Amino acid sequence: MQSMLAIRFARPLLPRSVRARRHLFRFCSAMATPVASTSQPAVQPAVQQEKKQQKDQKKGKVVSESLYPLELQPPPDFFEHRIKLFEQLKAEYDDQVKSKPREEISITLLDGTTRKGISWETSPMAIAQEISKSFSERIVIAKVDGELYDLERPLEKSCKLELLDFENPEGKKVFWHSSAHVLGEAAERHYGCHLCLGPPTDDGFFYEMSIHDRSVSNTDYPALEKVAEMAIKDKQKFERLVVSKENLLKLFHYNKYKQYLVNAKVPDGTSTTVYRCGPMIDLCVGPHIPHTGKIKALMITKSSASYFLGDANNDSLQRIYGISFPDKKQLTEYKAFLAEAAKRDHRKIGKEQELFFFNDLSPGSCFFLPHGTRIYNALVELLRLEYGKRGYQEVISPNMYNSKLWETSGHWQNYKDDMFTLDVEKEKWALKPMNCPGHCLIFDSRDRSYKELPIRMAEFGIVHRNEASGALTGLTRVRRFMQDDTHVFCMPSQIEEEIMALFDFMQHVYGLFGFDFFLELSTRPENFLGSVETWNEAESQLTKALDKQYPGKWELNPGDGAFYGPKIDITIRDALRRSFQCATIQLDFQLPERFNLKYRSAEDFGSPDKPASRPVIIHRAILGSLERFIAIITEHFAGKWQLTFAYRPFWISPRQVVVIPVAAPYKDYANDVAQRLSSLGLYADVDNSDNTLPKKIRNGEIAQYNFILVVGQEELDARAVNVRNRDDVGTKNKGEMIPLDTVVEKFVELKSSKRLKNQLA
Repeated sequence: MQSMLAIRFARPLLPRSVRARRHLFRFCSAMATPVASTSQPAVQPAVQQEKKQQKDQKKGKVVSESLYPLELQPPPDFFEHRIKLFEQLKAEYDDQVKSKPREEISITLLDGTTRKGISWETSPMAIAQEISKSFSERIVIAKVDGELYDLERPLEKSCKLELLDFENPEGKKVFWHSSAHVLGEAAERHYGCHLCLGPPTDDGFFYEMSIHDRSVSNTDYPALEKVAEMAIKDKQKFERLVVSKENLLKLFHYNKYKQYLVNAKVPDGTSTTVYRCGPMIDLCVGPHIPHTGKIKALMITKSSASYFLGDANNDSLQRIYGISFPDKKQLTEYKAFLAEAAKRDHRKIGKEQELFFFNDLSPGSCFFLPHGTRIYNALVELLRLEYGKRGYQEVISPNMYNSKLWETSGHWQNYKDDMFTLDVEKEKWALKPMNCPGHCLIFDSRDRSYKELPIRMAEFGIVHRNEASGALTGLTRVRRFMQDDTHVFCMPSQIEEEIMALFDFMQHVYGLFGFDFFLELSTRPENFLGSVETWNEAESQLTKALDKQYPGKWELNPGDGAFYGPKIDITIRDALRRSFQCATIQLDFQLPERFNLKYRSAEDFGSPDKPASRPVIIHRAILGSLERFIAIITEHFAGKWQLTFAYRPFWISPRQVVVIPVAAPYKDYANDVAQRLSSLGLYADVDNSDNTLPKKIRNGEIAQYNFILVVGQEELDARAVNVRNRDDVGTKNKGEMIPLDTVVEKFVELKSSKRLKNQLA
C-alpha cells in the first residue's frame, strides 16, 4: 500500500519561509507588501524581455536599452562618508582582535573527527581547505555549535563545526541573502537609492528601496545585472563588523529607514553588526558567503511596489527581486523551470478551460464556473466520503459573530487586523476567519460525557481573511475560501490514537494525487497563550506521535506554532518539486480553557463534587483551503491533469467524457449515451456541432476530455460505443468498440476507485 501511495519523505528543495526567517536580517520582522494584485496569470518580466530581445535581434531590430547611465557619476555622497567611517571602525576592531589571547582549540567535525586550531586565528574556511581545495570552493557557509557563522570569521573557542554548500537549505538562504546585498550594491550604484530591507525568500531574494526621481522598469534589469556582474567579478569580500548604536546612527545618517530600524531595534548602549561588500555597507546580522565571486549567475526576475514595513500608512517603496546560483548551468535550468511553470500557471489554465475567474468588484473572491465547480465538488465529495468511513460528524456554523466570541478565543487580541470587522447595532462583529470558536460553542451546547469522545467535528466552512490587496495571488492567496476544517474533541488519553488516525487519513488523501510530503513540528511562539507547562506537555505529545509514525523523518521548526498550541505542518511537493504547506495538525489546550469546555469522565460520575474534566482540541485540515489546493493540483497536472503521470485522474476531471456522432442521423443516440452517463454522476457532453469528425475529435483532445466516445451506424446497431483514450493524443487509429453497458460499468468503477491512471479496467 505504501508504494502505491507514492509517499516519500525528503527535505524541501526550497525551505519554508518560516525557517528562512531565522536566517534573515532580524530587523525584517515586518516584510513589505506588494501593492499590485496578481489575480491574473503571472509573468516573468526578465524572461519575457530576454525572449523579446532575442526575437528583435533576429529581425534586425535595435534592442531597447535604459536611457540612464550604468552608474551614477559621481557616485552618491554617502558612499565616501560610509566607507570612511567603516574603515576607521574596522581598524579599531582589528586592533582589538590582535590583542585577544591565542590558545589551542579543538574543532569537532560532523563526522566526529577533530582538528586543532588557534583561537582568533583559525577560521572555518581554513579547516575546509585542510580537508580539500575543491571542498573549500564548494561550501558557502559554516555552522558553529549549531549557529550559522561566516567562513572567514576566526573561531573564538573549541566548537562543533559544520560546513554547508548551496544544496543545503540553510546554505541556499545565506547564498541568496548575500546575493541580495550584491543587488543592493547594484541598485545604489545605478539609482543612488536609499536601501531598506533585503532578505532571502523561498525562491531567491529581493531588495526594497526608496528612489527619489524614477520608477524601476524592466528596461533597467540589464543595467542592474551588469553592475552586479562587475561586483561579482571583483570578488568583493563580505566584511563583518560589530558597531555601536551611536556609530550606526552616524553610519546611516543619510537613510531615514535605516535610522528608524536602528532606533526601533537596537537598544541604547548596545551594538549590532553591519556587512560590507565593495562600496555597499548594510545593517545586517548576516552571516554571508566569503566573497561575491562565489556567485556565478544572477538574474533580476521582477519588480513591484511595496510599503515600508508592510504598512500602507508608511512610504511607498520599490522592490526588486532576483535569483542567483553558484553555477551558470543552474540559472539555465531555472529559466526552463520558469517557462514550464508559466505554462502550468493555474490562473492561465483557469481562464483557458473556463474553470474560474476573478473580478475587481470582489477582490480575492473566486467565481467558480461550472467546470471549476465540478473539481470543487469532487474534492468535497472525496472528503465527505472519507468522513463517513472515519467517524466524523459534519456541522454548519454561522459566518458572522459578535466580537465577544473572538475576545474569548483570543483572536481579537492576536488576529483582529486580519479579520473583516463590522459595526452592527452599536456592537463590533466580524466575519469568521476560522471555524474553531464556533465549534467550541457547538461542543458546549449541552452536557458531554466521556462516552461520546472523541467527537470529530467537520465543517466545509466559508471563512474570510483580510489579506492586503497586493498579496492576493490567484487561488493561492484569497480573502474568501473554504477550509476542510475538522476539530477533534477528545480526552488527553486519546490524543496519540487520534493523531495516528489523522496521519493515516492524510497519507490516503495525498496518495490519491501522487504527492510526496514531509513534516515539521512547530513549537511555542513568542505570543503564546497559556502556561509553559501546558505547552511542554502538548509538544511532548506531538513529538511522541511523530517519532512513532515517522521516526527520523520529521524536522523541528522552533517558535512557529500557533498562539494557542503547537502544530505539525505537512508540506507537499508537486510534480515540479515545489513545496506547499497544506495539511496541519494542531494540538490545543488553550481554547477548551478559554471556553470552559468540559465533559464528565467515568470518575466524575462517581464524584458529583469533582470538577468536570477538560477536553483537548485537535485542529486538523488536510487540503487546507480548497481554493489553494485546486490551484496546486491544476499546476501539478498541468491543466491536462498530468505531468509526472501520462494521464489525469478521471474522478476529479471536470471533462470526463465527450460523445461524438459521426453524422447527423446519430445525434439522438449520442444524446442517449451522454444522458445515461450523466444520470450516473459522470460528466458527459455531446458534440453535435457541424464540424468534421476529425475536427470534433481534435477539439475533444484539446479540451482535455479523458475519453472520447464516437458513435455511428455500427455502434447504434450494436448498442455500443467506439472508445478513444485522451492519453492517446493524435492517434489516427479507430478506437475499440465496446458494448455501452460494459463502458458504463467501467466508467463508474474508474470514478469510484479514484485511480490515478486514466485507463479502463
